[in-house]
Amino acid sequence: MNNLDKPEGIWGAILLPINYSNNIDWVAFSEQVDILCASSLNGIYTNGTAAECHNQTESEFDKLSEIVAYTASKNNKLFQLGVSHTNPRIARERLSRLTSFKPSGFQITLPDWWPPTLNEVKNFTLGMEEVAKNIPLILYNPPHAKVLLTLDEIANLRSIVHSLVGIKCAGGDQDWYEKRRNLLKNFSVFVPGHTVVYGKSLGANGSYSNVACLSPNGATMIWKLIESDIDQAIEIEKRINTFMQKY
Repeated sequence: MNNLDKPEGIWGAILLPINYSNNIDWVAFSEQVDILCASSLNGIYTNGTAAECHNQTESEFDKLSEIVAYTASKNNKLFQLGVSHTNPRIARERLSRLTSFKPSGFQITLPDWWPPTLNEVKNFTLGMEEVAKNIPLILYNPPHAKVLLTLDEIANLRSIVHSLVGIKCAGGDQDWYEKRRNLLKNFSVFVPGHTVVYGKSLGANGSYSNVACLSPNGATMIWKLIESDIDQAIEIEKRINTFMQKY
C-alpha cells in the first residue's frame, strides 16, 4: 500500500489484554499480534474502541505501537496506528513519534474533552497532517463521539486536508450511501463489521471490524461471500446482528 492509497477490506482491531493486576499482559498481547498477522485480514490496527487508548500511559502506548509495527512489518501485514487522545497536543505528539514506523495510515479521533467547532476540527486535522510526513490519515468518528460530522462536513474537511483518505463511521441508510457516492469519490468509508454486507454494494469500502474481534478469518470469509454468494452473506450478517443484540 503506497502513501495516500485508500484502505479497503477487513481490518482487525488489536485488543488490549489486561491481567489480574490491572496491567497490560504483554505476552498475551504479542501472541495476539502474531495470530492476527497470520490471519487472512487485509490489515490490523491499534487503539480502536476496545484498546483502552485513553487509559494508556505514554510508555505503554509507545511499547504497544512498537510491537505491532515490528511484527506486522516482519510478516508483510498492512498496519495502521491509532493515535487517538482527548488532548489534541498529546495526539499530535503521539503521531509525530510514530512516523518512523511507516504505518500505512494513522487513525485519529477528534478531541472531545469539549465538543470542537468545525473550525477547530479543521485546525486539528491540519495539525495532524503537518506532522504525519505524507502518511495517510483516517478519521475515526464513531457514534459516541461528541461531534458527529455530516457527509457535507467530511467532504469539506477532505478538500482541505489532502492526506485524509478515509473515515470510520456508523454508515447509514440508502439515502446516506447515495450522498456518500456523490460527495466522497476516491475516499474510503469504513463501517462496522456487522453492517458491512449491507453497506458494500452501496459504497462501503470495508470495515475496521468488530466481527473480526470474534473471528478474524470469519470476518474476511463474509467479505468474500459478498461477491460469491450474497444471499449467504446476508443471512450470516442477520445472525451476527441477532447475536449482538441478544448477548
